[in-house]
Amino acid sequence: MSEEPRPTGADLEPGEQARADVYRLLGALLAGPPDAALIGLLRDIRPPEDARESTMAAAWRGLQAAAEGADPHRLQDEYFNLFIGLGRGELVPYASFYIHGLLMEKILASLRETLAQLGIERQAGVAEPEDHAAAVCEIMGMIISTHSLHLRQAAFFEDYVASWLGRFFTDLDKAEAADFYRSVAQLGQQFMAVEQRYFSLPG
Repeated sequence: MSEEPRPTGADLEPGEQARADVYRLLGALLAGPPDAALIGLLRDIRPPEDARESTMAAAWRGLQAAAEGADPHRLQDEYFNLFIGLGRGELVPYASFYIHGLLMEKILASLRETLAQLGIERQAGVAEPEDHAAAVCEIMGMIISTHSLHLRQAAFFEDYVASWLGRFFTDLDKAEAADFYRSVAQLGQQFMAVEQRYFSLPG
């Protein structure tokens, strides 16, 4: 979606890198139907030993199981029906829609202004507005893993993630066209709950 400032993340804590990686994975899955390579990576997911009984680990196992039987051609149809459709998909994966009920609303203008302040530029050839769920996830992962932006993550989460992305994943979980993407939704729901707790911790 965007070009990021040069990361200096060699000193990034493993937990922070893991959070950034989950955001980037969700962004990749929401940007388009996963190809065979990404499906292969999902099949190799192994939750940490100390998290086998957690709800987050259960969501990871569900995504892995969904990847085991996934067919790339069927995923293309599922993605189309969910997010594109003939005229409109079953879901509208934009912050503007969830917050204002319409597309291209003031949250998008605010997001674009924030991205300019952060030095994050839109890549040429990208058609989707910056408030698409995939782009928001990608940007959040970028902010976490880029040393110069790391301290801005709480504000970005509060302004552009917490207000709507959890509701989007809840709707995706309930969508009639969702099969593989139901497991993506459940991972997203659990991860948003983890992130809410993370940002509610004192200093």
